[in-house]
Amino acid sequence: MNDSKKAIFITVRTNSTRLPRKALLEINGVSTIEHVIHRVKRSKKAEAIVLCTTEIEEDDVLCEIAQTNGIFFHRGSVKDKLDRWRGAAVKYSIEFFVTADGDDLFCEPELIDLAFEQYEGSRPDFIEAADVVCGAFTYGIKTAALLRVCEIKDTENTEMMWVYFKETGIFKVEDLRGVDELYKRPDIRMTLDYPEDFEFFRNVIENLSIVNPDFGLRDIIGYLDQNPEVIRINQHLHSQWAENQKKKTRLVLKN
Repeated sequence: MNDSKKAIFITVRTNSTRLPRKALLEINGVSTIEHVIHRVKRSKKAEAIVLCTTEIEEDDVLCEIAQTNGIFFHRGSVKDKLDRWRGAAVKYSIEFFVTADGDDLFCEPELIDLAFEQYEGSRPDFIEAADVVCGAFTYGIKTAALLRVCEIKDTENTEMMWVYFKETGIFKVEDLRGVDELYKRPDIRMTLDYPEDFEFFRNVIENLSIVNPDFGLRDIIGYLDQNPEVIRINQHLHSQWAENQKKKTRLVLKN
């Protein structure tokens, strides 16, 4: 493991309020967190996959799931997502990683690999993809930049961590390049936060897996365009979710 440079970090914990223990809910007999693991395993460029969770006892089950699925895990701070990533990056000698939230069952390996390719070319500190379907891609982060952020931040509440990379003016930030226009769909919500989101994922997975168990984002969008009523299952929640995210976003720096 010590020579691994590029990784995917899956960020997850069992404690959740709006949808209790959502990481362990099952669709087609598979927990939602395992759906995420199975998808990121399809990356062709990741040299390691690390499940990043907390040190509290209730997250023991997530570490067991990681081991069962043949991936690594790291346990760290309950509140401080950045410090959790820092610990994982140092432990496994990671130079650059792409994050995949445990909420994002349809994170797209094609986009993850685009981020790895982009890093190999221009070495950005931070990669985002603001225009893609919500839940298809999160962020790409250089470990050196993460270590710097951990030095300058002055809070443990780092759930909305992007602000430290984008608004401090000291990091090289890039948009994800080469993204197919098909994936730029602001009308589609693919993240697990409410019961309706679970119903959305269950509908898509149960129907698409019959035809192709290894369906990708192109297949998902095609299915949704043929069945627009499925988009409407959780579409109305997106503005509420985005507003909650905005309220939690704060830049807290040391003097």
